[in-house]
Amino acid sequence: MTTANATFQVTGWDEKPYAEHGDSGKLTLAEVKQEISGDIEGSSDVRWLMAYSAADQAEFVGIHVVTGTVGGQEGSFVLRSVGTFDGAVAAADVTVVAGSGTGGLAGIAGTGRFTAPMGDTAEVTLDYTLA
Repeated sequence: MTTANATFQVTGWDEKPYAEHGDSGKLTLAEVKQEISGDIEGSSDVRWLMAYSAADQAEFVGIHVVTGTVGGQEGSFVLRSVGTFDGAVAAADVTVVAGSGTGGLAGIAGTGRFTAPMGDTAEVTLDYTLA
């Protein structure tokens, strides 16, 4: 297993509510673009579904299409994220979706974590293997 550390920089964020629950919160869909640097180089196109509480805390799930290079191999793969936002920091576990790798990243597998304090930068760690 190899560990990749990277920074995901948000370059676009479009979040819209699709259900409101009065004073108890809302559900939103965010379409997000990111540039990636570090041991992973490239870009990411993400869709997050978020369930906010009245206190602006949230739980979320996301699908990220990552395109670029990892470990010197070029291609793309899909990450699934599941996490929480406590009003100040978003944190999530990420998993490479089995069979999603293309090009030199065909056969990639792995898990990791990201943390993103308020702002537009996330720090990501991904433990991965390439078949």
